[in-house]
Amino acid sequence: LAAAASWLGRRTAVWQWSGVVSAVAILISAVVLIDATLGGARPTALGGLLAADALSAFMMLVIGSVALVATWAGFASAGRNWSYGSLTGLFLAAMTLAVLTDNLGMLVIAIEATTVATAFLVGHAGKRKSLEAAWKYVILGSAGIAMALFGVVLLYTATQAASTPTLSWAELSTGRLNLDPGLMRLAGGLMVLGFATKVGLAPMHSWLPDAHSQAPAPVSGLMSGVLLSVAFYAILRVQTVVDVVVGPEFLQGLLLTSGLASIAIAAILLIRQRDLKRMLAYSSIEHVGIIAVAAALGSTLAITAALLHILGHGLIKSSLFVVSGRILVAEGTAAIPAIRALLARRPDLGVPLLLGLAALLGLPPFSLFFTEVAVAFAGFDVGMGWAVAIMAGLLLVLFAAMVRLGAGMTLGECDAAPPAADGRVDDGRADDGRVGWSRQLPIALALLAAIVIGFAIGPLADL
Repeated sequence: LAAAASWLGRRTAVWQWSGVVSAVAILISAVVLIDATLGGARPTALGGLLAADALSAFMMLVIGSVALVATWAGFASAGRNWSYGSLTGLFLAAMTLAVLTDNLGMLVIAIEATTVATAFLVGHAGKRKSLEAAWKYVILGSAGIAMALFGVVLLYTATQAASTPTLSWAELSTGRLNLDPGLMRLAGGLMVLGFATKVGLAPMHSWLPDAHSQAPAPVSGLMSGVLLSVAFYAILRVQTVVDVVVGPEFLQGLLLTSGLASIAIAAILLIRQRDLKRMLAYSSIEHVGIIAVAAALGSTLAITAALLHILGHGLIKSSLFVVSGRILVAEGTAAIPAIRALLARRPDLGVPLLLGLAALLGLPPFSLFFTEVAVAFAGFDVGMGWAVAIMAGLLLVLFAAMVRLGAGMTLGECDAAPPAADGRVDDGRADDGRVGWSRQLPIALALLAAIVIGFAIGPLADL
């Protein structure tokens, strides 16, 4: 509805607010679904095509909260015209459909719909680099979804051979269907590899840095904080279905290898990174790698840590991408060597950047510290301490690289006078061009939430 309103109305007030309104609606829906699922209900619609369980409700919470941060904090940089608002609405609708459908075929369609919407958003600026990034994203993303679709076809073939044709993940995960293990291995491998392309797991990650660096800052936040998480949600669904037929070892090896490889690639490429948004994009590859390792471990502690890591990373990364967009506007560049002494020159930009980077690095009291420690404990609990040791060594390299880059941008003495006032006032922006409190509020709330969920997660523990 918000996408249609932006397309039909084409007024600035409509398409700028449409994303915020959509995010609030999704967040309210998430609260309702969480209450229902914790009460033992399983809400359905459209004859069971749509259904929500605890995982669906949790992912709705992730989509709503991260989308609210990205659209509210990035309100002032919400694209150039009505198409931005319309495409953002379609993007959010597709992600919502993906986590609420009880049909693996519909899940593939919904995730491919996110590719269509975000491809135009990545190329929204119309520049050569953004169009190149959009094409790369379309080609690689669609190739991945084609693999996933072929896997779904093979899965459906297996259910037909068992005389119970279905694509309902709720039915498939019961273990009551007599499915062929060999066919399920092939189907599961193709689906996981296909969805891993959308997640940005190595070696299918090459589209991610270009797309995230060229998209408008709020869209980059949505892609990193929500799109990757929704694609990983699809992997979790497939893992549940395949594990009951062939056992956990098959996908465990695939996820563990891809997760560690993702962390290693991010560590290597972050050492000499020179662009702020690409730095954040490679950090996203690192964190989906951590989530993949947690999913491979498979214990209750590991999956709990993975889900909380998804939420915390989404809140932090969407905030940082919005801040990076503000830095690009203020400094006229995203080149890291050209951004210096922000704490002294522009504390309105330097403070949220420094806090966001500290949160992203997993420093206490932010939730990523607790989730990464939980993944480490889970690894030793299941006898995979060697994988945890490799991950810890790679994370140390990432830590050193990010600290060096972040310190260079934020610390140091102020050599130049602050920018002169331009006389313009714009929705929370102070008269001297600095970001006012109303535009800092959503980032502050996101970072605060990223602290709180490390200590008190309330009903999310049962969920």
